[in-house]
Amino acid sequence: MNLFTFKMRYFKFKFVVLFFLLFSSYTYAQCAMCRASLESEGNKTKSEAVNDGIVYLMAIPYLLVGGIGYAIYRMKKK
Repeated sequence: MNLFTFKMRYFKFKFVVLFFLLFSSYTYAQCAMCRASLESEGNKTKSEAVNDGIVYLMAIPYLLVGGIGYAIYRMKKK
């Protein structure tokens, strides 16, 4: 692997990390129906906990698909 390829991979990695860090604040806005029904009860702590649970459940499939994709990439590379 030459230096240019390494620099391009490092740049792509930094770009992806920066992209996710900048747009992660928008992930707190999902499940509007659940959030609206919980906030109407007046229990803000409970609504935040439910919303955090939704974010956690949403992240797991993406991590699994990414891991499987990386494993396939590593197998094809050999």
